[in-house]
Amino acid sequence: MTIELNCHAGIGSAVEGVALVADDNFSARYDLDRIKGVFSRPQHKLVGISYVDKILVMNTAKGGVATAWMLHEMTSRQMAPRAILFNTANTILAQGAALANLTLCDRFEEGDITQLIQTGDEVTIDPVNGVVTILNR
Repeated sequence: MTIELNCHAGIGSAVEGVALVADDNFSARYDLDRIKGVFSRPQHKLVGISYVDKILVMNTAKGGVATAWMLHEMTSRQMAPRAILFNTANTILAQGAALANLTLCDRFEEGDITQLIQTGDEVTIDPVNGVVTILNR
């Protein structure tokens, strides 16, 4: 069974991957060890877990310009998530995702994305049409 979720039109290319979900916020500057590819802030719900090549599903974006350029730096070293889904993103992170050519979507019609998708779900993201599909339910 598949589940289709609708969101605001996003940024980036269509992608498929495995979800990594937390009802927590996201900052590339403060939450990540960008060399090791893991969440590193001790208070983060995903501390110690690799984000590399995952579809991150988070509550909201936090941080400013540093987070934006860090996404670009992470993609240049193949140490970035495959995509990020948010309940709400900020304009700085959206600009950073565009610069990094990283897929990003937010504002889901069905509700809290951190409750709709579970860690381990296989998902596809079609940002142009604002559709995220959970494949394995």
